[in-house]
Amino acid sequence: MTSLSVNLNKIALIRNSRDTRNPDIPAHAQLCIEAGADGITVHPRPDQRHIRVQDCHDLAAMLTVEFNIEGNPMTGPRKSDRAGVSDYPGFMALVRRLRPAQATLVPDGDSQLTSDHGFDLKRDADTIAPMVAELKALGIRTSLFMDPEPEQIRLAAQVGADRIELYTEAYARAYASGGTELEAVLQRYIRAAETAAEVGLGVNAGHDLDLHNLPLFTQVPGLLEVSIGHALTVDALRLGLANTIAAYQRALGKADPGPA
Repeated sequence: MTSLSVNLNKIALIRNSRDTRNPDIPAHAQLCIEAGADGITVHPRPDQRHIRVQDCHDLAAMLTVEFNIEGNPMTGPRKSDRAGVSDYPGFMALVRRLRPAQATLVPDGDSQLTSDHGFDLKRDADTIAPMVAELKALGIRTSLFMDPEPEQIRLAAQVGADRIELYTEAYARAYASGGTELEAVLQRYIRAAETAAEVGLGVNAGHDLDLHNLPLFTQVPGLLEVSIGHALTVDALRLGLANTIAAYQRALGKADPGPA
């Protein structure tokens, strides 16, 4: 079955709007685990706009489920400009120190509001391959954020990745439009996943997946994990956190864990 990893970035964004620990990131992670989440995801950025370096350390110390840290492996150290917030050590330095179960490498920059494209490995393979090799040598499963393009996915296998994370915004937009292009877009993701299986890559997915579009997306073969944060956080405002996680697990086709 497909694992549900809850992304805590938006919870951290709420916390950062005040000089407070409320909502507390490890405590919220524990609530997610108790409600049935299979994993926890964070995506610390150098500007620490949401998840901070200390959050990553705190989570690594307490999690009993899989920990996935996402980020751009080419980001280096950066001084913090906020009192009480530690400096950003660089993505690779952070994951070397914490050794999460999975590191998802994402080609994002500070100017992006959110991740909005996958790697171009025709251009970046020589840079990414040694980073992947280092992470794997540390025992960290390594996933690359990728568009649903078979040629690029084959290159992901060649650089040594264990998995890909399919960037699903195109699917989410097609689903929301309700147009005739939805089936063609879904088939792109199915073909991408089939290509991944052919070259020995596991398949994760994430970005704008929600309770409405997730059930159809489970047609993608071999889907191992979805990472969901924004929509899940919004749904939790309406349904409550435990009921929301149960609803997402149902959307993934799992047996109903029951009411919160």
